[in-house]
Amino acid sequence: MTRVRVLICEDSAVYAAGLRRALEYDRDITVAAVCPTAEEALAALPTARPDLVTMDIELPGMDGLAAVEEIMSSRPVPVVVLSGLVGPDGEKAAAALGAGAVDACAKTDLDLSDPAGVTAAAFRARIRALARVPVIRHPRARLRARSTAGPGGRRASVIGICASTGGPQVLFHVLSSLPPNYPIPLLVVQHMGPGFTEGLVRWLDRNVGIDVTMAEDQLPLAAGAWVGPKGAHLCLGGDGRLVLDRSSPSGPHRPSADALLTSIAVHAGRAGAAVVLTGMGRDGAAGAAAVRRAGGLVIAQDEPSSAVFGMPKAVIEQGADLVLPPSEIADALAHLGHLPLPGAAGGLTAAAGPRPGPSRTGEP
Repeated sequence: MTRVRVLICEDSAVYAAGLRRALEYDRDITVAAVCPTAEEALAALPTARPDLVTMDIELPGMDGLAAVEEIMSSRPVPVVVLSGLVGPDGEKAAAALGAGAVDACAKTDLDLSDPAGVTAAAFRARIRALARVPVIRHPRARLRARSTAGPGGRRASVIGICASTGGPQVLFHVLSSLPPNYPIPLLVVQHMGPGFTEGLVRWLDRNVGIDVTMAEDQLPLAAGAWVGPKGAHLCLGGDGRLVLDRSSPSGPHRPSADALLTSIAVHAGRAGAAVVLTGMGRDGAAGAAAVRRAGGLVIAQDEPSSAVFGMPKAVIEQGADLVLPPSEIADALAHLGHLPLPGAAGGLTAAAGPRPGPSRTGEP
């Protein structure tokens, strides 16, 4: 078995030693280097040849965010951010995800004192999976390529956008490419570790043109991007309000892409749209299929631009109207017409207009 090679960038010698013990416990992960500064980590990359880098955010000298940006532009490799700053203070970790890091984990969630424990075992499993994630050089330059793709004159009342691994970077691109006065409400589910969603919302809100807000229960649907909080399913209610469901079965994810998209299918019908971006697993496939059965528009991210092609692939297998890279997804959303959602769900099917033309993937 080929061992996974990990480079640890961590200024605390005690924490780095605990992290090393936890990673190497099963003997199929090798820590190729431990670097106390970002500068040393960057210098060690050519000789250490890691399959993955764990990156502390708060470092002496160059911080972890700048290090992630440098790694992704010069020597791309999967980066997992380890941060002690969560909640409102987690913006820098969110920015690192936007710069191309594949995942973020709160240091407080890792029990390094027990390498044999459930938490450490789950972390090792995550590292093994993420070490295989493909990453690209100069990710933002790649994502910003322009396109004239469009959804064929469709109108929409609400758009559900769902993502997991690699999603924050694509979310940043898509949202920043929309005009500040974009009228169609965007409901967002992004799978993240506990404590990082609030930081992502704050970072996006500061750096994209449209308003990005944490969703709250019973708020009326309105323009802007509304992000589902950790621990609650974000859904569209029949009265046109946001619903945070904390009681229904969560499955592997809460918030769930399937829960969001299914509610859009039920209450927006043909005026609903689903966008499923990069991520592991199949969350969103059933919900996107429901949107399509209701006559709504389904867009999936294409394989070359996806950090992990699990979620988009599952949607495509069920049937997607468009399969596009992020630049074309943003362009397609910008060309959608706005059909305001009535206070109740009735009457949308006849008003939403025709289905789009032939699929980019050969689906009818």
